[in-house]
Amino acid sequence: MTRILAIDQGTTNTKAVLFDDRLAVIDRASAPLVSTYPADGWAEQSAGAIRDSVAAVIAMIAEQNGAEGIEAIAIANQRETLVVWDAETGKPIAPAILWQCRRTADACAALEAAGHGPEVLAATGLGINPLFLASKLGWVMQNLPEARELAATGRLRAGTVDAWLIWSLTGGAVFATDHSNASRTQLFDTAALRFSEALCTIFGAPLDALPEPRASDAGFGVTAGGATALPAGIPIRAVMGDSHAALYGHGVTGPGEVKATFGTGSSLMALTPERIASSHGLSGTIGWTAAGQPHYAVEGNITVSAQAAEFVARMLGVANAAALSDLAQTVPDSAGVSFVPALAGLGAPHWDDAARGTVAGLTLGSQPAHLARATFEAIAHQVTDVFEAMEQDCGRSLDMLRADGGASANDWLMQLQADLLGHPVIRSEIAEIGARGAAAMALAALGREVPPPAGGAAVFAPQLQESNRLRARENWRHAVDMARHRAD
Repeated sequence: MTRILAIDQGTTNTKAVLFDDRLAVIDRASAPLVSTYPADGWAEQSAGAIRDSVAAVIAMIAEQNGAEGIEAIAIANQRETLVVWDAETGKPIAPAILWQCRRTADACAALEAAGHGPEVLAATGLGINPLFLASKLGWVMQNLPEARELAATGRLRAGTVDAWLIWSLTGGAVFATDHSNASRTQLFDTAALRFSEALCTIFGAPLDALPEPRASDAGFGVTAGGATALPAGIPIRAVMGDSHAALYGHGVTGPGEVKATFGTGSSLMALTPERIASSHGLSGTIGWTAAGQPHYAVEGNITVSAQAAEFVARMLGVANAAALSDLAQTVPDSAGVSFVPALAGLGAPHWDDAARGTVAGLTLGSQPAHLARATFEAIAHQVTDVFEAMEQDCGRSLDMLRADGGASANDWLMQLQADLLGHPVIRSEIAEIGARGAAAMALAALGREVPPPAGGAAVFAPQLQESNRLRARENWRHAVDMARHRAD
């Protein structure tokens, strides 16, 4: 029986999911990861810990199921995070700079002021922003002498997490990335499908240190003996950014459907008929390239989404996000309290790095439960902001939202999302939707039939009166204005 091992490497944890040839889950394993915030706006992880977490979950799967019959590996990974390492030693030379990190906000503002924004947008579909890898790599070259020395001798390797994992799993034999991850670096020309020397010059990034871009189903080498608990020779047949893999896992193959991943941050993504540059605060990107064809997409990235619930739980002394959800449901509404979780600035569609987390509408009658409820409302409001921007880009109303990610398991949050969105929310019963998407692409790359997504999706229909929904949306917009005005 064919088995596909999918690695889902995320910000909060790394998962491994073993699928059969019908994409039914055989087994799963998970290992946590820790993020650190060493300075205001900074966010990092240990690159070694990311690699070791992958080895750990592979070992768990191999111990319980054996490695025999694993025909291919598929990777879905956190995006926009930068790893830099020495090609000779294979060791990282610095912590991985996370996608959430805002340390390059001033540098990005300077590039915009210098007039580089239109050129970068035209080539990449992305507005200049610290979220993307380009300015991070420029920061490394400016601030780490070792990086400059390695670059001068051809030993510097710099890439997204997928490139780091491919390098590690193949024992350094392959240094490559896929088009979906490359399209999130802001160094990749999404029309020419190659890293751009002109973009590298703008950001101060060394072109020679970047990986080879390949189609998502192109093949990325084979496992090296001793790299993990797997034997040598197992091919890595598919690689995709996690949000892209989730869209593919939902079975979306054409424009018109939107998915939202409810994780540490959130990503809303929809395929587009052609390459676009959004005019409503979103990003043009590559969904994936398969069978020789790039599939373009539009995306909105929310910097702090479900992470807001963990943050407020800690601030209120509540055990965790689940306990905060229970507390929130003890009140019928937030009693006018709004919370804008601009804890690392605001992402799409606002793109305001200077915005700060703001609580508004407090009175002497406000209770912890009202803030708890406002936190979950903020998650849903942010998703709605991006959804509405997508409708503007598409020039029409969108019918529904497909949901995935850890926080989507919360039925109450999904109902809240449907109410504030004014459209149905459909949640697949498959929890590991990103892993499934990557596995499905690997199966297709092997020339096998790919089964459709399983049925049994949960549907959450709007229940809130439209007048109340519009009032809630207006209050939210006022709160967002406060968060941004305070920064000014």
